[in-house]
Amino acid sequence: MARKRSIALAAGTLAALTALALTAVPSATAQNTHRSGPGNVFVYRIPTHTAADAQTLTGAGFDLLEHRQGDDLFVLGDARDGTRLRLLGFTPTVERTMPDPAQAPLQLRPRSGQLAAGDPNETYDGGYHTVNAHYAHLDQVASQHPDLATVVTYGQSWRKQNGRPGGYDLKAVCITKRTGNDCSLSPNSAKPRFFLMSQIHAREITTGETSWRWIDHLTGGYGTDQDVTALLDSTELWVVPIANPDGVDIVQQGGDNPLYQRKNADDSNGSACDFSGQIGVDLNRNAGTHWGGLGTSPDPCSEIYLGPQADSEVENTALEGLFRNLYPAVRGPGDTDPAPADTRGIMITLHSDASMVIFPWAHDHTVHTGNDAALRALAGKLGTLTNYQSGQAGEILYDAAGGTDDWVYDKLGTASFTIEVGDSDSRGCSGFMPAYSCQDSYFWPKMKTALMYAATHAQAPYTTTATDG
Repeated sequence: MARKRSIALAAGTLAALTALALTAVPSATAQNTHRSGPGNVFVYRIPTHTAADAQTLTGAGFDLLEHRQGDDLFVLGDARDGTRLRLLGFTPTVERTMPDPAQAPLQLRPRSGQLAAGDPNETYDGGYHTVNAHYAHLDQVASQHPDLATVVTYGQSWRKQNGRPGGYDLKAVCITKRTGNDCSLSPNSAKPRFFLMSQIHAREITTGETSWRWIDHLTGGYGTDQDVTALLDSTELWVVPIANPDGVDIVQQGGDNPLYQRKNADDSNGSACDFSGQIGVDLNRNAGTHWGGLGTSPDPCSEIYLGPQADSEVENTALEGLFRNLYPAVRGPGDTDPAPADTRGIMITLHSDASMVIFPWAHDHTVHTGNDAALRALAGKLGTLTNYQSGQAGEILYDAAGGTDDWVYDKLGTASFTIEVGDSDSRGCSGFMPAYSCQDSYFWPKMKTALMYAATHAQAPYTTTATDG
């Protein structure tokens, strides 16, 4: 089945050029791959001139990356995508060239010897951990630290719920020095809660490694690190290391040449996509908040496909159910309705690799939340600690509706942020899949400082000022 595109662009010359660009491309059939056919994949640098250029790129079905430098945006594509960009009037230049990953049997790279299934040392691409390794790691820390760590299964992936091979449970871990009813699934908790999640976009594999190190930092530091000990005595730390396990399973199928899967594995709305698309739903466009707004696409093969309806994906409904069990709903329904100043809790979702700290609203940067000053101050502090730019998504990147951070703030009033983990210091660690050595040498020291700062402010995030230490 050839791919059918749904495009909403301005009328006139632009529409004509778009049609030409689309019809000039031969179709092919591919399943579970970002590209089909031989050839390199390029990161194109795209100079832009108006705010509408980002919407033009997404509307035309390009894989617009979460990355910006000045007025330049970036697109992932092959040589034919370069032609389409030029036909649309853009002037792309090749920023980086990568070999085209071909579908291949799973090639896991254990660090040493033969490993049993579910071993936490099961890795791919130089050291990145598989889904099974992440889950084995959760079980390991809970076994080693029963007074600190509790593993919670909060749902099932699309594949597992639909009886498809390769599906997974959805898992979280709660870390705290347990007393009383700590880690219970009730929004009326004795302690404030700090929530970290990663790899809702499967190919952003640095984010899962950040969560892995965060878990080890907390469980290994209690009783020896004064700051960690104080944090675990006072706060519940929740972590979802893999929010999109089906998607990550597709990524890891490439072994040392990981696939670029962004979305989940739900192919019920389109099981065949041509060279410039992939199956699945973008979970970070599917959340039931301002669903269908800017930065989304109705094309099932688009990287930003929003799904057939809001919250159609089981990964999202399960995650949102977990959020509702952890945080009380304290905010009114209007975009400018504030959460009370004494609202507790912080949620951070990790993405890569724009080197940014983003806060609501992401759906429209011209609208500010009722807690804008406090969110902006806390994001600014996190930006200072990481050397990242901070702001609403459309102020510093591009507007994107239906995301996790918007949903958590919208429905619950919880202070919510996206941290785009990236190479702001030009250390050679850019891209979705940097050398694994970048994790310990560069990303983790930066992120540890920021996450510790954010977690210590979970008690009162809306009283934070730009000068708070």
